[in-house]
Amino acid sequence: MLQELLLDIPLTIMATGALVGTAATLVGVFLVLRGNSMLSDAISHSIVFGIVLVWLLTRQQSGPVQILGAALAGVLTVFLTELLARTRRVKDDAAIGLVFPALFSTGVLLLNVYARDIHLDVHAVLLGEIGFVWLDTVTVASLDVPRALVWMAAAAAANGAFVVLFFKELKLSTFDRDLAAALGFAPAALSYALLTLTSTTAVAAFDAVGAVLFIAFVIVPPSAAYLLTDRLTHMLAIGIAISVASSVLGYHAAVLLDVSIGGMMAVVTGLFLLAAFLFGPRYGVVARSWKLLGQRRVNESRLLALYLHDRGGGPQGAVAAALRDRLRWDAGKTAAVIRRSRRLGLVAPEGEVLRLTEQGRRAALELLEPWNAG
Repeated sequence: MLQELLLDIPLTIMATGALVGTAATLVGVFLVLRGNSMLSDAISHSIVFGIVLVWLLTRQQSGPVQILGAALAGVLTVFLTELLARTRRVKDDAAIGLVFPALFSTGVLLLNVYARDIHLDVHAVLLGEIGFVWLDTVTVASLDVPRALVWMAAAAAANGAFVVLFFKELKLSTFDRDLAAALGFAPAALSYALLTLTSTTAVAAFDAVGAVLFIAFVIVPPSAAYLLTDRLTHMLAIGIAISVASSVLGYHAAVLLDVSIGGMMAVVTGLFLLAAFLFGPRYGVVARSWKLLGQRRVNESRLLALYLHDRGGGPQGAVAAALRDRLRWDAGKTAAVIRRSRRLGLVAPEGEVLRLTEQGRRAALELLEPWNAG
């Protein structure tokens, strides 16, 4: 039964994407909150240098040694970036732009000069091919398991364990680095550990999905989650859910449209981000526009209450004419403001006369309070 599931090609592809997304999101949430998300781009490109260097030294193209060497190349990227930034001659983003192209180009040159005959291609490192992960299997407990599933499950488990074990320390060092240092939480060590895991995850993912999809998973789901919640635990959960959903929906959309599976998964993460940006309940464009519209309507009703407070009321027709004349409201808007103010309980008609209610009087006095205090 389990072997049949492991040999199910669509399920294997979607599961690989979901594990990559989960592992990437677990570290990506903290990178996004720290403003270091683009370090994942630098690390993902710099691992080419580490992969080639490990092959030149050990002649190994895969395995723990390659992962360790490539991960250390990612850490080297971070170290050199911070070293440059500390000189205060260049900003952080410029330091990233100087370091990772240098390491990436060095890796490409070494690959073309000394490693032309090995099965390693820069295009494969950057783009990967998640559609072929089911072809490369290893035996685990007498089961043939896709190698990508094994590595990504291990990466997701390691990242999850790190986040759970050091959650309090990560949270504090992310939001208040000085306080974390004062309490002895070693924020610098935590930062390097987090970036080492990011680098290791990138190496584990490059053969299956490539660096580009990995970067998308590191940055986009956490960013979408950031627009939807202010709680760190919820952000982690929402980011993982978006990653898993993007893998499933991206696969089916790619099959339907006959396009790149990895590319479509990345596109779906972008669609989730767009949806969060537009329709997020607190920070979405639509929600904020609706909130501003509601506030504007309340203010319009309070202006009506203020006008009636000064005059003690008046015939509805005369009040409407005065509002049109003084505030340049057209007849339709004036009528709408009066109707809305009645629904809010700020004004009430007495025959043809429009008068303030007690609630409307309080609203008018709130507006007058700053002037009365002055």
